[in-house]
Order: sequence, then structure tokens, then C-alpha cells
Amino acid sequence: MYALSRSLLPSHPLCVSAYVFNSKTAELLSHHQVEIKQEFPREGWVEQDPKEILQSVYECIEKTCEKLGQLNIDISNIKAIGVSNQRETTVVWDKLTGEPLYNAVVWLDLRTQSTVEKLSKRIPGNNNFVKSKTGLPLSTYFSAVKLRWLLDNVKKVQEAVEENRALFGTIDSWLIWSLTGGINGGVHCTDVTNASRTMLFNIHSLEWDKELCEFFGIPMEILPNVRSSSEIYGLMKAGALEGVPISGCLGDQSAALVGQMCFQDGQAKNTYGTGCFLLCNTGHKCVFSEHGLLTTVAYKLGRDKPVYYALEGSVAIAGAVIRWLRDNLGIIKSSEEIEKLAKEVGTSYGCYFVPAFSGLYAPYWEPSARGIICGLTQFTNKCHIAFAALEAVCFQTREILDAMNRDCGIPLSHLQVDGGMTSNKILMQLQADILYIPVVKPSMPETTALGAAMAAGAAEGVGVWSLEPEDLSAVTMERFEPQINAEESEIRYSTWKKAVMKSIGWVTTQSPESGKFLPLGFFIVSSMVMLIGARYIS
Repeated sequence: MYALSRSLLPSHPLCVSAYVFNSKTAELLSHHQVEIKQEFPREGWVEQDPKEILQSVYECIEKTCEKLGQLNIDISNIKAIGVSNQRETTVVWDKLTGEPLYNAVVWLDLRTQSTVEKLSKRIPGNNNFVKSKTGLPLSTYFSAVKLRWLLDNVKKVQEAVEENRALFGTIDSWLIWSLTGGINGGVHCTDVTNASRTMLFNIHSLEWDKELCEFFGIPMEILPNVRSSSEIYGLMKAGALEGVPISGCLGDQSAALVGQMCFQDGQAKNTYGTGCFLLCNTGHKCVFSEHGLLTTVAYKLGRDKPVYYALEGSVAIAGAVIRWLRDNLGIIKSSEEIEKLAKEVGTSYGCYFVPAFSGLYAPYWEPSARGIICGLTQFTNKCHIAFAALEAVCFQTREILDAMNRDCGIPLSHLQVDGGMTSNKILMQLQADILYIPVVKPSMPETTALGAAMAAGAAEGVGVWSLEPEDLSAVTMERFEPQINAEESEIRYSTWKKAVMKSIGWVTTQSPESGKFLPLGFFIVSSMVMLIGARYIS
């Protein structure tokens, strides 16, 4: 069995990618990717074309099936399809024509800051019912405020809602609806992990919440049906895989948690993409953070299976800072060059970089912050700035891990990592040094694709992937041990925190801001499982 995954490689251009896995060994057999555009109509606005995403999915499926043929693998072996996606990215489309009514508003988009400010004034100081029901702070990050903006500002959306033609969804819903027939009987659904990132979903009852929908002014009839992360949603209605069931759906970070096999209470993983996302499995109980983390649904792997929750820390800018050095400053010509520059100097020489391009996310949730580079001298050159950029990713992860350790009470003994940036060995060694614990990386870093494929293959009615502990394939790991002493690690970290304080308060009046990235993906299964997805890191 194989799995095909489409995903955005975080430190590379946004891509729709397809990965094919052997379902018995979890071995990656083949992949294909297509680059898609990201649009920035104004400062702080980040959009994608839903039709381009969908077309790229079809292209990835076709090309991957062709490559399977070249490997003498019959595509009739593909028995199921799963989806992994950018969780908060918001799409509204017309159910009668199948046309999107506006571009997808990406998770890191900041146009909704004024919407957030207006709504926050309506939350009673002693009863933050939004956070208690959703586990989320009121922020530009989540789908409800993006949807509210579309309803307030896009006439085509307003008219479609009034005429009962509008459907809302995150990217998973748009893909599943389209792939299962669209205007001809497409299935309008999402899973619990994606629903939990909309700020309209009660994570205790696992249902859309009437009070939340009324607070945000969202008509409940446009919302997708909420399903588990592993069940048959519908069948592919076109293309090489026509008739194959779509049976897995997980938001990208939940998919990575499953792909890293963090099924036990207290197990955690960090995904390095456009942003960074550290999730810790808290089992069947919701743990509410005292230190700026989010409470979210981790997964529900079957209609009758229990729900698992997670604590999550989100960093807006990780791989995106590498892209910024390439595209905005021209310090590097390709993302891979950053490792070479950093290796040349082996130190930032006292230079510290806080890439708060979209404000600060966890644990600060401070929209007034902006990016700064400080500690510069006449000796500082582009190599030091490159090194400081990599350190910034690691320092931000340390802040989240510290918050998670305080909330859980049991410090992690090691950190499991995945995502495109983990191929950078300098970054991984820096992370071990700054955390002062070992960093453990699987030999196959595309665990988001693997997790969605596992969910799809394990679905009732498919049954080609066992999630029993004794049946899960052992994954080869690379381990990075700390190589500096604890005192040096603490000095560097405390200096970083000093820099963070200087980044806060730069925006003192309402102004547009810029953003961060999340994943969207899509998977397929058989005696193969296939995952296809396009993602920013959410």
C-alpha cells in the first residue's frame, strides 16, 4: 500500500506535493510537486487561488500515478485518499456554480486586526467564553474572523449567503467537496482537527457552537459537517483515481503528530515549515494553558474512537525568514544557501534577529511587535545575519517548549522534529544546543504526509494500515546532542529574550501587517495509501 501527499515545503516556494508510501513499511516510494502562487494584494494580506490549488491537486495525482506506472506499480492498488491542509485558511464558494467567491484568505493574513479589536471589546472581562469553548485566543490567526471579514467586505459573499448559495470551509473542505463531485453531489465536510481551528467549534461537545456563531455573526447553514479524522467521506468522481474513497482528513500539524506516532500522553513534536508548530499530546483531557499556548483537537481516528487533545505553540515565522533573506534582501539565491553561509562563521557574533514580521504568536500573542536585527557592529556581515536567522527559529521554539513544560509539569527529555527545514544540519544542531536536550529527526521528514496516509489507510471500510502499536513500523532516526554547556545556552537565550522585548510596541496605531504560513494537504490509500496536499504551516 502507498500514500501520496501534497504539501508545501516550508522553506521553499509554496508547492502542492504528492508522496506515495508503502503502507506496510511506511517507506516513501515516489513523489511529485507543483509550485503554486501566493498573492500579497496589500501589506499584511496573504491569499491563494482555490482553483489553482484544486487544479494542482489533480495534476499531482495524475503525475504521481504516471510515476507509479514507471515503477511497475498498478494504480488499482490505491484503495483510499486522505487530506492534510492549512488549517485556518478560509474559502467561501458558490454551491450552485462551484466557483470560489473570493481568494482563499491564508492563516497568516493580518487584514482582520481591526475586526479582532472590535470583537474583543464585546467579550466580558470575567467570562472569556470564546477561549473556554475553543481553546483559542481571539486572534487574526483563526478562520472565524477571516470569514467575518469576507461577510463584511465582499459583496459576492454577502449575496451568496443571502441567497443560500454559499459554502464555507478550510482547504480540506474545499478539496473534498470538489473531488467528490462538487456541484454534482460533492460532500461538504471537515474533520474535528480543522474545525477546532475555526473558533466556531466547541472542543468539548465536538460540535459547531450556536453561541460562538452568533457572536461572530456566522450563519450555521454555511458550515461543513464535522466528521472524525479517519472515515470514508465520499468517492473520487474524476481523474485517474475515480471511485477511490477519500477516507482521511487531518490538519497539517495533527497529521505530523500522527506521522511522528505521538499517540501517548506527553509525547510532542515540532514541525519546521513556514512557521513552527510544537504540539504535545495531552490525551483525552483538554489542558488549558497558563502560559500562552493553544488547546486544540489532536485527532479522532475513527467515528467511534475517542478524541485526543493537544497543547500547541505556534511561531509565525520560521522558514519564512529564510525566504525573506532570499527574496527581500537578496542575501542568498536559494533557501539551501543559508546553511553554507551560517557554517562559514559558526556564530552570530552577538547579532540577534527577531523575525516578528506578523507580530509575535505564542507565548506572547503580541500584534504590536515587528521584526528587528540588533547587536550589529561594523564586523557584522551577511553570514552572521544568516546564522542569527537560524538561531531565531531555535530561540522561538525554546520559548514555546518552556511554556509547554510549565503547563504540563514534566519537561521533555527530547524533541521529535519534522518538516522541510530539518534537512539543515546547522539548524538541528543549534536547536539541540539552545534547548539543551537531544533533537530527534526521522530519516523521512515528510511526517505530515505520512500521518494523513495512516489515517486514510486505517479508516473503517479501508483497513489497509494498522495503527496498533505492535504493527507500526520502526522509523530510522538521526539524533543531535547538545554540544555547548548549559551556561552558554542560557546566556544566549536570555540575550534573545532581551531582543524580543525591544521588538514589542512598534505598532502603536492601527495599521496593516504582514503574515505567516500554514499547510494544506491531501492523501490517497490502497494496498497503497496516497496523500496529496498543498500546505503552508499553520
